[in-house]
Amino acid sequence: MRVGLVSYRCENRNTQFNLRQIGLALQRMAGKADLLCFGEAFLQGFDALSWKYEKDRTIALERSSEEISQLKQWTVQYGISLITGYIEKDNDKLYSSCIVISEGRIVHNYRRISKGWKEYTKTDAHYCEGNEVRPFQLHGREILLTLCGDLWEFPERFKTDCLLIWPVYVNYSTEEWENGALEEYAAQASLAAEDVLMINPVDHDPENHGGSFRFQNGQITARIPFDQEEILITEV
Repeated sequence: MRVGLVSYRCENRNTQFNLRQIGLALQRMAGKADLLCFGEAFLQGFDALSWKYEKDRTIALERSSEEISQLKQWTVQYGISLITGYIEKDNDKLYSSCIVISEGRIVHNYRRISKGWKEYTKTDAHYCEGNEVRPFQLHGREILLTLCGDLWEFPERFKTDCLLIWPVYVNYSTEEWENGALEEYAAQASLAAEDVLMINPVDHDPENHGGSFRFQNGQITARIPFDQEEILITEV
């Protein structure tokens, strides 16, 4: 399976721009990849929320939304499966989730289990975490999803022999990344799986330096440069 790890720019509270970015990547990779993966909360931007529920519920998306329907359509049109982070609304609850879409249908929907996605001193019971960790099948491969801080707080829950995909939003400086932080992420990934794909988006925040990486047995075996809108294609 050819997987593309997409470190494209996203904008907070600009879902239509971010949606177009996903569509552009799918169009560019038609016939060149089987699966494209985007970072945590890519669809709305990681810092899109205000922690005021009446406002945030208008930003979050239900799985039945027009935006998710558009993603479903594109997976058929371009023949590529898709994984992207998004802020999910389910009834009156909000989650940092990751959706898997293939051939026009939702294959899997994972909800972050650690609370670091939110300003938890400001939020109420509307802002929730999931509690289910389970693999899914895609293109003949078994895959497990984790989101950002999940793998730091609960590595034992992601111990697996299958491919682990790790969308994140991390804002280290490039100096911090290159002087040990990237190796720390590779080492942490190895606590759970031998083969881990990590995707960090590029956004407008000068403190965020996006990039995509493959970690195998705790080593960095593939990567793209920081801060460049590129797609890392890797065979798994």
